[in-house]
Amino acid sequence: MQIREVATPQPKAHEVLIKVMASTVTAGDIETRSLRLPFWLRLPMRMYVGLLKPKRMTVLGQELAGEVIGVGDQVKRFKVGDRVFAATGLGLGGYAQYKAMAAQPQDGAIAHIPENLSYEQAAAVPIGAMEALHFLGIADLQAGQRVLINGAGGSIGTYAVQLAKHWGARVSAVDSGRKLDMLTALGADEVIDYMQEDFTRRGEQYDVILDVVGLAPFGRSIQSLTEQGKYIMANPRLSKLLRGVFVARRSAKRVMGGNADYSAAQFQRLCAMLADGTLTPVIDQVFPMERVVEAHKYVEAGQKQGNVVIAIDHS
Repeated sequence: MQIREVATPQPKAHEVLIKVMASTVTAGDIETRSLRLPFWLRLPMRMYVGLLKPKRMTVLGQELAGEVIGVGDQVKRFKVGDRVFAATGLGLGGYAQYKAMAAQPQDGAIAHIPENLSYEQAAAVPIGAMEALHFLGIADLQAGQRVLINGAGGSIGTYAVQLAKHWGARVSAVDSGRKLDMLTALGADEVIDYMQEDFTRRGEQYDVILDVVGLAPFGRSIQSLTEQGKYIMANPRLSKLLRGVFVARRSAKRVMGGNADYSAAQFQRLCAMLADGTLTPVIDQVFPMERVVEAHKYVEAGQKQGNVVIAIDHS
């Protein structure tokens, strides 16, 4: 990654121009930069991005927060001066001072920032919170159920803990020891240090297991479900999805995954929970743009708590 001067984009008729104040380093940014993807996705991704060097995706950043400074003739939802946050979709581009994107995107989402959030907090919302909302939504989580979140200390996990508690579930949160106090503060009823204990060997059973990191042993995870339990994979591997078909044939248990719904309705639902304090972004560190490489290395080390934010300088 290098910092370069590029032309300021101009908004089309259906677009807004955003002065970006903050972005984040997500697992998706790491995967896109390094092509650290499942083998069956690497070649299609390489062909889309560029065979020899990136052509379609030249500026990383899946999330952003900033101020609208320009609107196209057909835009009705936003006006100059609005504070907005967005998931940029395949266009990426959050690591830039300015970003033009559709006011009603088919890929991604954009909404007004709740008044109680700063730009840094808002930037840390779209991907993690929308993914958590999706995965617990397809699990049809009910009050009183037991849910285990494996990888609870990251972007998706910290929101999933809060959502599960809000919906009345009993939450077991699994991550490294240094994150356990934070997870307890978020409301987790039980915290498990995966470096000290394997949750699949505890003899406990859960109605829902949300595996964010995708590293739990598949067979023992299925055994750790109740009779109608659901194993939700945030980063599904093809082999596990195929094994899930056989699980469904032999039992009432289900293996599920899929992509989050970034619809305007879901984003507005999320905004309401942020505004009333149901959800609170967890920020580990804020790096200035000139230290973005260091920020990527920090996230790759796997020890971040919640989100890592990039502050965009306009001086």
